[in-house]
Amino acid sequence: MTRFQFILAESANGVRTLTLNRPDKRNALNPELIDELTSALHEAAECDCGIVILAGAGQAFCSGLDIEHLAASTATTPEDNRLASESMARVLRALYDFPKPVIAAVNGPAIAAGMALATIADFTLATPESKFGFTEVRFGFVPAIVASFLLRQVGEKRTRDLLLTGRMLKAQEALQLGLVTEIVTADELLKTARALAQSLLLNSPQAMQSVKRLLAKHAARRLDEELADAVDANAQQRATDDFKEGIRAFLNHRRAEWPSQKSRA
Repeated sequence: MTRFQFILAESANGVRTLTLNRPDKRNALNPELIDELTSALHEAAECDCGIVILAGAGQAFCSGLDIEHLAASTATTPEDNRLASESMARVLRALYDFPKPVIAAVNGPAIAAGMALATIADFTLATPESKFGFTEVRFGFVPAIVASFLLRQVGEKRTRDLLLTGRMLKAQEALQLGLVTEIVTADELLKTARALAQSLLLNSPQAMQSVKRLLAKHAARRLDEELADAVDANAQQRATDDFKEGIRAFLNHRRAEWPSQKSRA
């Protein structure tokens, strides 16, 4: 089993647990963590485990992309922006297409790309304190890559609501929308995830993989096209003045003054 810098990978009783391990950064996704998670998923797909549990270390599940890294990336080239966008699309697609059941154990905030990781999983267990939100527009970013997956989960009207407002959802609302499978107390979260994993292990591994392969195949052709468009939109947005201003405003704890708004005055 590969040892990773930002992921804890453990196997027991037929279950591989992958824990995002940047607790001091609320498990924010930097390029290294994104690449490691992609590799960890590929490795888990090939190992003899039957179920994967995805968790977050510390007080958060995942706070989304690392803002400090994004601040540094505002001066990168269009090609760098495209590569970063493609890596995000790759890890979300790896999770969506994963051949075995995945259980997300959401112990705290799951924001932006972190919400995508939490809700693309087959089962999403959350604590009452967990919060969710696709907050990208608040920072001048575009939740392009997550949009394709969200559309399939909640439909266009609710997708527009969540992506255009950037509002936060409590666990109960996420449950009502079908984005969360079950709400459990924090001290029961991993215990419940492991119990669910053991119940799934009683099923036919071949049959479960066939179900997942069938569902992925239904969406594959259209998803390929949508993600290609999303990567373009994501990469282009990283070069905009609004994106750069949104990152600066966040790091300086102030309200953003959108250049695109000024240009309309």
